[in-house]
Amino acid sequence: MPWKASHFMDERMQFLARLMKGERMTDLCEEFGISRKTGYKFRDRYEKHGVTALQDQSRAPKRVARKTSDAVAQMLVATRRAHPTWGGRKIKEMLEHGEEGLKLPSASTIALVLNRHGLVEKRRLRLRPRVHHGKLTTPDGPNDVWAADYKGQFRLGNREYCYPLTASDLHSRFILAVEALDATDEEQARMVFESVFRAYGLPRVLRTDNGSPFASQGLAGLTRLSAWWLRLGIWHQRTEPAHPEQNGCHERMHRTLKAETTRPARDTSLQQQERFDQFREEFNEKRPHEAIDMKRPADLYRPSERLLPDPLPELEYPLHDDVLVVQRGGHVRLPRHRSTFLSYALAGQPVGLREQVDGTWLVSFCTLDLGTYDPRIGSFEPHHPVPPTANP
Repeated sequence: MPWKASHFMDERMQFLARLMKGERMTDLCEEFGISRKTGYKFRDRYEKHGVTALQDQSRAPKRVARKTSDAVAQMLVATRRAHPTWGGRKIKEMLEHGEEGLKLPSASTIALVLNRHGLVEKRRLRLRPRVHHGKLTTPDGPNDVWAADYKGQFRLGNREYCYPLTASDLHSRFILAVEALDATDEEQARMVFESVFRAYGLPRVLRTDNGSPFASQGLAGLTRLSAWWLRLGIWHQRTEPAHPEQNGCHERMHRTLKAETTRPARDTSLQQQERFDQFREEFNEKRPHEAIDMKRPADLYRPSERLLPDPLPELEYPLHDDVLVVQRGGHVRLPRHRSTFLSYALAGQPVGLREQVDGTWLVSFCTLDLGTYDPRIGSFEPHHPVPPTANP
């Protein structure tokens, strides 16, 4: 048996004392239960360094064959400082993509290097929201589903509020717009979407939450903005109230947007818009995205073939008996009947009317059936709200 653990120094000294007196190495090694190689090792260490050399030595390798070089570590640290929200995978992909032949250590090793330099902030464990299993449209290609929302307002350096309106393509993660607005009104939002539609065409579905100016508590949840979308043939899909995870891809982009563009905020709206534009260019064209196999959003996105019509085409209701224009106050006057209120959001919009077998009138806007009017009692009965997650 090798050295006894509790008295290894005593046994080693006894072994060497007897060896120095002339006893044979072979006999002593057999008696102490060690190999001749071990015996010679301790004799040589004793002769060179004395008694202290008999202590157990560190087994750590004296040279790490694949240790990250200082030059590579400095490059990784510099990249992280330029992009504070990027992790190991993004840094590795971006640097190797930009320099042919460059081979960096694994993403986990890069994370360790960053951690050693104090560049990794420990995060609190966060509870993940429940996975939604509703009938949200799954995009199969670019422009199948766009997402839009306002990133929470914040104060600029001049103490004015900024309300960033954002839009992105959920298939490619391509950011279509980040606009610094001073309010969340419909007029400014429409101007932004007109610009986006001219640049990239029209999506099939546009997904938002239930806040203003995207949705309302009125008839079918319509606003003037969402009514315009319907006129353009865009289906407005709304997430369920209090479920932002149903627009998770877009919300995750918002977190990065906030970290990289608002801390600190710029002094004026124009300066903040310039920072938003820089972020959008970097996010779309340079930043690798894990959800799309480390590609850039610009690698996958293509503008829509459906262009913004100018002027807006006339609405046709071939299956209806009559077409009426909603008045400025949101009312519509049915033939030979009194005026009936529908919605302020439909002011100036044409609606279709079709008489049904039971004598009531079905009122429709675009492809949306709004409700029925009963001329016998002079009342309009809205249909149940269209499920916000229903497909067109």
